[in-house]
Amino acid sequence: MTEPRLGQMAAPTGEGDVILRWWEWGPTSGLPVVCVHGLTRNGRDFDVLARELAARGRRVLCVDVPGRGVSGWLPRRELYAVPVYAQCLAPLMAALGPHDWVGTSMGGLIGMAMAAMPGATMRRFVVNDIGPFVPAAAIARIQTYMAGAPTEFADLAALEAYLRRVHAPFGALSDAEWAHLAQRSARITPEGRTVLHYDPAIGGPMMAGAPADIEIWPLWEAASARPTLVLRGEASDLLLPETAARMAARVRVETIPGCGHAPALMEASQVALVADFLS
Repeated sequence: MTEPRLGQMAAPTGEGDVILRWWEWGPTSGLPVVCVHGLTRNGRDFDVLARELAARGRRVLCVDVPGRGVSGWLPRRELYAVPVYAQCLAPLMAALGPHDWVGTSMGGLIGMAMAAMPGATMRRFVVNDIGPFVPAAAIARIQTYMAGAPTEFADLAALEAYLRRVHAPFGALSDAEWAHLAQRSARITPEGRTVLHYDPAIGGPMMAGAPADIEIWPLWEAASARPTLVLRGEASDLLLPETAARMAARVRVETIPGCGHAPALMEASQVALVADFLS
């Protein structure tokens, strides 16, 4: 099975540079698709989608947001926030020029910030289970699972069992798909410990205070000016039905049955939905 190429560049944070890395599939030229993952995930979540897009002739870049996967870690926990991520990604987007964007959860919020920037070159936008209103109750759930994340695991099987529990809303994934997510979510330390493949500080700003609603409708108005597809997990607690309905006044919204937050984009119909929209 074809493996992706690894790209990297130095990215600005406002407090020095960090190494930004991404997994690249398909040809080395043409209109790129940039895929950006959720809070505790990484760019390898998009392997199934990226292979399909590459088979259709698209260049695909699946970013590891700083603090995750093989990208560098930020120097202070307070920097783990969407405005800093957008600042980090801006030079890559400028180098790519016109591009499409697929953003899951946090990746969708980063995409909204990028799309609303003056001179943005985003062409089409896929927003996976996030919107301009996120209820405090959903933030509280995320705080709870992040606070309870184990600092290490006995082995890869134990890590997989943890992912199956906290990410059950991803949907009815196969054993092979859960195993893939576990393999790509694990890091073996120099001491031989099995840990999650992210900086434990990534929840810094989110964990700093009591959960509160997030509301960014003006940003959404600017970002959704381009052709946009919104995916909503049928049982999602982050993208509520009433929020999705309001978004649908401007863009196309599709509800994905059998999952919550967030559709994993591994099932064939979900992959086809995204790939067809981007074509």
